[in-house]
Amino acid sequence: MRIVIVGSSGTIGRAVAAELGRRHDIITAGRSSGDLRLDITDPKSIRAALKKAGKFDALISVAGKAKFAPFADMETPDYEIGLKDKLMGQVDLVLAGRKYIKDGGSFTLTTGVLDRDPIKAGSSASMVNGALNAFVMAAAIEMPRGQRINAVSPGVIEEAMKDYGPFFRGFTPVPAAKAALAYAKSVEGAQTGQVYRVD
Repeated sequence: MRIVIVGSSGTIGRAVAAELGRRHDIITAGRSSGDLRLDITDPKSIRAALKKAGKFDALISVAGKAKFAPFADMETPDYEIGLKDKLMGQVDLVLAGRKYIKDGGSFTLTTGVLDRDPIKAGSSASMVNGALNAFVMAAAIEMPRGQRINAVSPGVIEEAMKDYGPFFRGFTPVPAAKAALAYAKSVEGAQTGQVYRVD
């Protein structure tokens, strides 16, 4: 298969590329590196990059950010960061990708543990992750041409604990390689409308 991985330079992205790259052709994509350059906050950038990619069998997104700050300090513009970037950025990848993905192809988006286990200063990420999970379940029943869509919701990644550990006290870290297996299940399996939780 030809698999586009958006966010391939990140910790999870590298692990996913290593796992699937053993068996498939990987097309890396990102804002500042990769075979394709795209900004997920810009639908025109997404469309141009996917057009350049040509037909592909799967698209994986491990991209997107949201603001972390105490709820008392959060204002509308702070929430709009996650809405425009992690939420609509991934939705727009699907909307544009429908045109270029092959019949029966799959989309795999990324949410995260805060969809079910909130932390202080994480209300935006929790909101966005929950919205993406609901989008995946709803879109799955209407995907055209036999296309599939799933999400992976990993726990805090072990390799990132040096940066995020203070926010996730008591959480069991998940190795990036273990999270990568859920992306492989989504791409190489047959299910759709699923949220694969990796704890």
